[in-house]
Amino acid sequence: MHPTSLPGRFGIGDLGPQAYRFADFLRASGQRLWQILPLGPPARANSPYMCHSSMAGNPLLISPESLAQAGLLSWQELEQVPAFPGGAVDFDAVTPLKWRLLRKAAASFFGGSGTHLRLEYERFCESQAAWLEPFADFEALKEAGCGAPWTEWPGSARPDPHEARLQKFVQFEFFREWGHLKRYCNERGIAIVGDLPIFVAHDSADVWSQPELFDLDESGLPRMVAGVPPDYFSKTGQLWGNPLYRWDVMAGDGHRWWVRRMQVLFETVDMVRLDHFRGFEKYWAVSAGETTAERGEWIDGPGDALFAALRDALGRLPVIAEDLGLITPEVHALRDRWGVPGMRVLQFAFGSDDPEDPFKPHNFPRNCVVYTGTHDNDTTVGWFHDSSSGDHVRTPEEVLRERRLALKYLASDGREIHWDFIRAALASVADTAIYPMQDVLGLGSQARMNVPSKPAGNWRWRLLEDQLTEACGSRLLDMTLLYGR
Repeated sequence: MHPTSLPGRFGIGDLGPQAYRFADFLRASGQRLWQILPLGPPARANSPYMCHSSMAGNPLLISPESLAQAGLLSWQELEQVPAFPGGAVDFDAVTPLKWRLLRKAAASFFGGSGTHLRLEYERFCESQAAWLEPFADFEALKEAGCGAPWTEWPGSARPDPHEARLQKFVQFEFFREWGHLKRYCNERGIAIVGDLPIFVAHDSADVWSQPELFDLDESGLPRMVAGVPPDYFSKTGQLWGNPLYRWDVMAGDGHRWWVRRMQVLFETVDMVRLDHFRGFEKYWAVSAGETTAERGEWIDGPGDALFAALRDALGRLPVIAEDLGLITPEVHALRDRWGVPGMRVLQFAFGSDDPEDPFKPHNFPRNCVVYTGTHDNDTTVGWFHDSSSGDHVRTPEEVLRERRLALKYLASDGREIHWDFIRAALASVADTAIYPMQDVLGLGSQARMNVPSKPAGNWRWRLLEDQLTEACGSRLLDMTLLYGR
C-alpha cells in the first residue's frame, strides 16, 4: 500500500499519525514487510512512475501535523483546513492546499522558527547536494515557467534563489519525516520494500541537468521512447514515453548516475523492487512520433555490466525483479546469475489448466516473491467477479473458465476468494509473500490502484480509517503464524 492511500483529514495519505498507526497494525498482524510505490514527485497524471526526479521525494506526502509539531505551522491553521471526503484522492484539490501549507512552513522555517532544525537542514543539503541542487533549480525554473517542459524554457532563464531554497526545504522536510517513519517501522521488525522505475520522465531534473546520458535530438526531445509491445494489459502495448538511456555513455564512467540513484534509494528503503527488470536485458524502443507501442524494436540493455558496477560500489543488492510480461530465457538467466528473486502473481495462475504453468504455486521456486496481485492488477475480488481489466478484456467464457479453475485449485467456494488467495500465497514455498491491502480487506474493482495504459484517474484509492480493524489484523496474524511466515 502506497502512503498516499493512508487515511487522514488532508485529502491524501501522508507520513503523519496515520502512517504510524498503519505500522502498528502491521506489527500487530505479524507482518514484516511494507511494500510501497516510488516516492518521487509525480510529473504527469499523478503517476509515481513518472516523476520530476529519480531521487527527490513527493511533497504531497509531507504531513501538516508533523509541520505543526515542529512549530512551523500553527494548529489553528490546520483546524481551518476544510474536510475532504475519504476513499479517494482528489489531486486537483489537494495539491494547491498542500503547497500553500508548505510555503507557509518554509517562510516560518527561514524566518527563525526552525532554529532547532537548522543544523540538520544544512547537513541534509550538503550530503544530498549532487541531486538536490539541480532538482531545486529545476523546480524553481519550472515554477517560473508555469509548469512548461524544460525544452520550452528560454535560454536566458535563471532559477529564483528563493524558490530554489523553498524546494530544498521541502525535500529536507520530506526526508526528515520519512526517516522517522522508516526507523519506527524498522524498530518494530518491519522492512520497507521500495520501487525503482527503470526509466525516468523526460520532464525531469535528471534529463534536464544531464541530457548527455539520454537519447535526445538537438532540441532536447527524445528520438525514441520506452514502452512495451501488446501484452496482457493492453492490446496496443503501453507507450510510456520516457526517453531512453545512452548506455554506452553511462558505461564510460562506471554507471555513476545509476550508482548514485541506487545509493539514495537504499538510504530510503530496505529492499527494492526493480520495475520492468526485463529492460535491463532488452528494452522496447518506439519512435517518438508513434501513438501506440505496437511498432518498435528490442534493443540490448546494459545486462551484467550494470549489476557488476552496482555490486562493486554498493555491495549486496537486496532487490526483487519484476519479471512479468514478455520474458525470455535470457532475462531469466540475467536474473538468476545475480541471485535475484522474481515475481509470481496468483491472478495469472488460472488462465490455462497447464500443470506446468510457472504461476501455479506448486511450480514456485523458493527464491521468488508471490503476490496475490499488484498495483497494476484489479483487486482479487474484482478479478474474480469482473470480466474486464483495463484494455485487456476477458470474455464471459474466459472469466467463467478462470473462476472455475481457481475454485477447483484452491478448494474454495468463492465467498472469500481474497482470503483463499492470501492463504495460497502464504502456504507456498516462495520465500516471500506480499498482498495488496485491498485484498486483505476484500475490496472490489472500485479500489483498484492503477489500470495500465489508462491516461488518467489512477493512483487515487485510499483506505478508510474504520477499515483497519482488530478483527482483520487478528485473522491475518493467525494465517501468517499458521504458515510460519
